[in-house]
Amino acid sequence: MTTSSTDLRLTIEAQVGQARAARLRTLHGTIETPIFMPVGTNATVKTMRSDDLQSIGATMLLANTYHLLLRPGIEVFQKVGTIHKLMNWPGSVLTDSGGFQVFSLPHSRSMTEKGAVFRSYINGQSILLSPERSIEMQTAIGSDIMMVLDQCIASTADYQTAQAAMQLTFRWAKRSLDARRSSQAMFGIVQGALFEELRKESAGSITSLNFDGFAIGGLAVGESKAQREDLTAFTAQYLPANKPRYLMGVGMPIDLLEAVARGIDMFDCIIPTALARQGVAFTSHGRMRLKRQVYKFVDEPIDFECQCFTCKNHSKAYIHHLHKAEEPLGWQLVSIHNLTYYQNLMQKIRASILNHSFHQFYHEQRELLVQVDIDRPPLQPKKHRPGHQANTNKDDRISH
Repeated sequence: MTTSSTDLRLTIEAQVGQARAARLRTLHGTIETPIFMPVGTNATVKTMRSDDLQSIGATMLLANTYHLLLRPGIEVFQKVGTIHKLMNWPGSVLTDSGGFQVFSLPHSRSMTEKGAVFRSYINGQSILLSPERSIEMQTAIGSDIMMVLDQCIASTADYQTAQAAMQLTFRWAKRSLDARRSSQAMFGIVQGALFEELRKESAGSITSLNFDGFAIGGLAVGESKAQREDLTAFTAQYLPANKPRYLMGVGMPIDLLEAVARGIDMFDCIIPTALARQGVAFTSHGRMRLKRQVYKFVDEPIDFECQCFTCKNHSKAYIHHLHKAEEPLGWQLVSIHNLTYYQNLMQKIRASILNHSFHQFYHEQRELLVQVDIDRPPLQPKKHRPGHQANTNKDDRISH
């Protein structure tokens, strides 16, 4: 028996072209969209406390069913309570089903109609992750939004492979709905690789089911940026206008801007914290790699326009030192800054939609968001140690 969610509500407040600003009501509050969800795979956003996440303005996190199934396991949630209680998080949570993680383990899993059979990376135990088990686990986790189990494949797969995965995803989606026993919302997932015909068919079949929202899956797994943008726009037009749209796993700032322009409301990605570990910071004037020697003596914040804890209290020179010394605090401080940057970016995008200036904002930001390591001198130049010469020739660009 399927239980329909009565708690998730999307209210569109403004629209410019395909870009939408809305409010999404969940079990744990109201979310303003467009929204970027920090990734808390193991019921923690790496290096971030719950207080840190609240202070930067995060309202919804993503956690992963696959990892939480393996550790701490369903029994912990059944005994201790939901993920909100376990990690002391008052906001909303979306749980991925585990489909992408199964995809990323091609040598230690097998796919059947029943589900994905894989070996635990913790103890080697063989585990069947079926649509029913995924929903059972997500129910125990207590997430506000559950994702159906899907078969994720490389976006560059051939037509026959993509068609089979798309059809299996649909059958699993129906089983996921049948397994729902709670008032938690549930999203269906559109697959189809790079084939418009399959994307249209998948969107048509998935939206015929009683889901609370819809995700575009199977992108950012091998295709070009242009292909991803074209498929996002193509698929979004077949999704209901009155329900949230979620682009899974896409998360460079320019990608968020482009996807909002194509009608997407929700995003997640590990990029802000993953790159923070490498000392890469996102700023109002481009991306910078703070491990570069040019920042060694710079006694100024990462970004003068940012009011996060890191920028108020620490300099580029200190963060450069922490990363060179491989101190975890460096990772934490840049994570706080990067996630603040992402939240601020989404707020600016939202504001531009609400005041109908999104087209202007979009064109202004397109070039800025892809800038890398544009060195800006300190407001008050600092004296370098005798003999020191900043290394400005080294190519420290990162690619994604």
